[in-house]
Amino acid sequence: MKKKKHLIIKNAIPIYLMMIPGILYLLINDYAPMFGLVIAFKRIDWNKGILRSDWVGFENFRYLFASSEAWIMTRNTILYNLAFIILGTIASIAVAVLLNEITSKFSVKVYQTLILLPYMISWVIGSYLMYALLSSETGMVNQVIFKALGMEPVVWYQEKKYWPFILILVNLWKSVGFSMVIYLASIVGINKEYYEAAKIDGARKWKQITNITLPLLKPTIITLFIMNVGGIFYSDFGLFYQIPRNSGALFDVTQTIDTYVYNALMQQGNIALSAAAGFYQSIVGFILVVIANAIVRRYSRESALF
Repeated sequence: MKKKKHLIIKNAIPIYLMMIPGILYLLINDYAPMFGLVIAFKRIDWNKGILRSDWVGFENFRYLFASSEAWIMTRNTILYNLAFIILGTIASIAVAVLLNEITSKFSVKVYQTLILLPYMISWVIGSYLMYALLSSETGMVNQVIFKALGMEPVVWYQEKKYWPFILILVNLWKSVGFSMVIYLASIVGINKEYYEAAKIDGARKWKQITNITLPLLKPTIITLFIMNVGGIFYSDFGLFYQIPRNSGALFDVTQTIDTYVYNALMQQGNIALSAAAGFYQSIVGFILVVIANAIVRRYSRESALF
């Protein structure tokens, strides 16, 4: 018995060695920075260092929540993510269903590649593409479209009212392709006999989609929806920083917790306030992830019973 255990451990040594780089990365990237959480509770004096700086307790948090910025960044983060989740789910399912109805394999591959391509583009490149469209002086929208329609040009990077719609559309443009692949894979896995039986009963395409495709997609939709809700307190930094080009005039509708943390650190130089905002985001985000995980587990158990 001892020889058998010794042999198992000996055979597993290469696997343990392969684990070392991943474990080191996890410790250095995820656990070592947790020491910095103490910054949120101190008034940092670099002459004294982090550990010897004065302890101020929750003063940084009180200062953060006393300002209107805490409400603005929290509101924007939650509402944008809700819009992204709901509209993104609807758009991804719609695109996946439409692609599934195309009979030509070549056409499906072409469309799928074109829809997925924006997901591969970085937000930096995306910001230049948006600037080429929305620049007040050289942008295609003002100089070509609005001129042709006889409309007055708009200073896009100064007008707040347009940006909630712009950010939602840009997010859909970039993210729908990836989500679509997941839903399309689920649709392809549906037994074709269901559709053949529906055809025999006289059901047309719309009836097949509403009575077969969507009900059988329900587990995938619910699982992805709950997982996305778990990350609702986090925003895509590239989207909210690069696309509006960090324009101060747009902060009321574009600033999220992630961009606030960056701006507080880089522009105001207030590392303690930045750490407090990041700590607040992490705690609430952790609670939401735990809740989402519990809901997924419960849903998985209930699905297994049926």
